[in-house]
Amino acid sequence: MAGWIAAGFLVFVLIYGVMLYNGLVSLKHGVARAWANIDVLLRQRHDELPKLVEVCKQYQQFEQATLERVISARAGVASARASQDIPALGAAEGALRAGLGQLFAVAEAYPELRTSEHFMQLQNRISGLENTIADRRELYNEAVNLNNVRVEQFPDALIARLFGFDLKPMLEFAATEKADVDMQALFRS
Repeated sequence: MAGWIAAGFLVFVLIYGVMLYNGLVSLKHGVARAWANIDVLLRQRHDELPKLVEVCKQYQQFEQATLERVISARAGVASARASQDIPALGAAEGALRAGLGQLFAVAEAYPELRTSEHFMQLQNRISGLENTIADRRELYNEAVNLNNVRVEQFPDALIARLFGFDLKPMLEFAATEKADVDMQALFRS
């Protein structure tokens, strides 16, 4: 009788362990899927930025330093994205968003550029992508939070350590991203 109880207990522990493992696998793939959604949007925006810079370059007197900041920030985002360095991506995103904000603010001084259909389409497309990236970032961070809680909770932590499930980093943007926009600073040349 004791043998049957012990065998039943072992079967229960095994089934429970498999269920915990499968739950952790599901969360890990949820984080990967959320990251893939952000990655697609970052690639799309990455492809739109050179077009925007080229449209702005058509206006000879357009501020070159602003364009160079956007190009440099774009390269930083691409590098962080390619290496899946989430903390570096957050910092690079902050620099890119600041550069884009300044570019759009400087564009206000160029009436011909502001009324350019191509510029307006690109500005709207990039702004739409920015909003979608913000939404996806929220979903990614929620998936990461669920993963991290389960990886640290007992008894999930035992299975997580045994099979190498680890904590994932949140995608956080620079503090300047969270601060109110200083419109006067954006319009200074």
